[in-house]
Amino acid sequence: MPIPELDDIDRRIIAELQADARLTNIELAERVGLSASPCLRRVRRLADEGVIAGYRAVLHRSRVGLGLTIFLAVKIDRHANDRAIDFESTVIALPEVVGCHLVAGEADYFLEVVVPDMEHYQQFLVGKLLELPIVRDVRSSIAIQSLKADAPLPLGHFGQ
Repeated sequence: MPIPELDDIDRRIIAELQADARLTNIELAERVGLSASPCLRRVRRLADEGVIAGYRAVLHRSRVGLGLTIFLAVKIDRHANDRAIDFESTVIALPEVVGCHLVAGEADYFLEVVVPDMEHYQQFLVGKLLELPIVRDVRSSIAIQSLKADAPLPLGHFGQ
């Protein structure tokens, strides 16, 4: 899929929506220097082209009882494509997994897991992840403090 061309107004729209997706179209239009109709057309085009993937509320994890974040480096056994695809679909369906990345390096995947506490993490690790026959090794790193998460993407910093 080709990467859509983004002009300065598109980038300003995206930056404003990343900062506050609850803006009304009129507020957004004022902030980027357009009238409401052209602004709405641009937002719809950005969504239709897949630039805007969706809108969501970002929750404070500990305030909803999910105060433990763990990053897992997972190595899988034998890289048969069909087995890896099964692993990916299984892991993506696990509600505790909020991020899954196929990576190059010592690990094959990095997972971000969010649970209420260590007891729930043990249940997840032993009762779910390690039960998958393709999983060969898991290394866990517990987040002590999140200093930056869910940040806006740095559009414009790389010549886009």
